[in-house]
Amino acid sequence: QVQLVESGGGSVQAGGSLRLSCAISEYTHSTKCIGWFRQAPGKEREGIAAISTGGGGATYADSVKGRFTISLDNAKNTVALQMISLNADDTAMYYCAAKSLSPYCYPFVGYGYWGQGTQVTVSS
Repeated sequence: QVQLVESGGGSVQAGGSLRLSCAISEYTHSTKCIGWFRQAPGKEREGIAAISTGGGGATYADSVKGRFTISLDNAKNTVALQMISLNADDTAMYYCAAKSLSPYCYPFVGYGYWGQGTQVTVSS
């Protein structure tokens, strides 16, 4: 089954940037979408970005649109999330996840494979 490992989290000051990476193993043709999610303490998990593995494009939550960019490197089986203009509201545990079979990456539901997460902390 698909396995995902996140990296690249850390602490950054407000206005700074970070680049998260998701390494994907056991990647198959049935893996249709890779998404990034986050969960802050006391809040529900939020889908923030997703990309189609078949070249169907990317989608973003309004909370990150214009600041975050998701990209897929098929050769390296990795998905990156470039984050700029970070603020305290971006502090959360960030997870990547994979969806199989369905080609519809949005809405952010149906993602059945998850990584362990990487922490992002933004200080003001």
